[in-house]
Amino acid sequence: MAQQNHRPKPGPPPEGWSTGAQPLTHRLQRLTARLRAFDNRRPLVWDLHVTGAFVLAAMVDATGGWRNVAFNPDVPLWLVVAMSFGFSVPLLWRRGHPLAVLLMMLPFALANGASGAHLQASFLQMIAVFNIALRLPLRTLVVCFGTVLVPLAVGATCYPVGSWDQQFVPMLYSFALVALLGLAVRSRQEYMASLVERARQLEVERDQQARLAAAAERTRIAREMHDIIGHNLSVITGLADGGSYAAANSPERAAQALEAIGTTSRQALTELRRLLDVLRDETPAAASLAPQPALTDDLDQLVEGVRAAGLPVRLTVDGSPDSLAAGRQLAVYRVVQEALTNTLKHGGPRATATVEVAYGTGGVTVTVTDTGAGASAPSAAAGRGLTGMRERTSMYDGTLEAGPLRRPPGGWRVHLHLPKEPDQ
Repeated sequence: MAQQNHRPKPGPPPEGWSTGAQPLTHRLQRLTARLRAFDNRRPLVWDLHVTGAFVLAAMVDATGGWRNVAFNPDVPLWLVVAMSFGFSVPLLWRRGHPLAVLLMMLPFALANGASGAHLQASFLQMIAVFNIALRLPLRTLVVCFGTVLVPLAVGATCYPVGSWDQQFVPMLYSFALVALLGLAVRSRQEYMASLVERARQLEVERDQQARLAAAAERTRIAREMHDIIGHNLSVITGLADGGSYAAANSPERAAQALEAIGTTSRQALTELRRLLDVLRDETPAAASLAPQPALTDDLDQLVEGVRAAGLPVRLTVDGSPDSLAAGRQLAVYRVVQEALTNTLKHGGPRATATVEVAYGTGGVTVTVTDTGAGASAPSAAAGRGLTGMRERTSMYDGTLEAGPLRRPPGGWRVHLHLPKEPDQ
């Protein structure tokens, strides 16, 4: 029987592994992040370590290796050491003052070319060139090109060894590549900085939108609470006053008043619970399906409740609200409710009210007038009633006029007009 080869089943990938980045890349990224964090915390310590490494490398070449490529191997050792220090020590300030570092290296570069030592440490000038391309304006690279080219010309004049391209081309290639590398890193940093700034702006805008949304929601809830509680408490107060007056003379009327108080209280509690359900995260769907007051039936019930509270109200309706959106119907309902509530609270015991609603091709128009004490009616700054009416009206680009009528007969008038919807 032929032996079967059983391959082990591949197990789950190790934690932290992804197809987009190998573990080695993760290690390099973590190491780079740590180095950058250390550099940000202690930049001087980092610069001292890096500069020390360059000085050590330059001194190693100065022990004798420089003679392998020198045009003049008889250069004094003290001059070689001095030039090695001159090319490496200024790198300590390469990030803060890169152009000054390159200019500090210029005398040693001229001595290197004129003496024929041809030190490899002269390539440390490219580190200053890289930082110039990374941090300074681009026109500064022109000055750097001259700073690098002049020592080469001096060396080619004093020691014309081989063709001119053998002395110029390697350094010029190095200068071009290092400058392009610095520009590439600079472009990358600027791009990342723009992304970070854009993310910060989006975060700020998101927080502002959240605060605006929260403020708008608080305003909406406050407006609904005012309309629901204020109106129903005014009705209950009127019913209670009428019931207490009728208790001694007509017990039946007192009982009817108590029954109306119970009905109004239950309606207020129902509307209040429906409003509070909107704030609960457990049942957002159910809360959104709760019906809002409409004009077809609820307006008649509103007027009947106000009549039961002791305010004679005459309602006139011209047209049908069938073509009116639910939001506009709610706005009209709340405006009529607030106007009648203000009459109950401020109109006095002999006040009467008239509600005229007209539906037409241009929209809906509502006029609520009363014969109460208009001078005692609330001003625009007295509470949230008139403010809430104006806020609801502005949501649908409507107009609202509210103010006292001339005496006689006096009273108060609220006139609302909501234009038809744009898509109608």
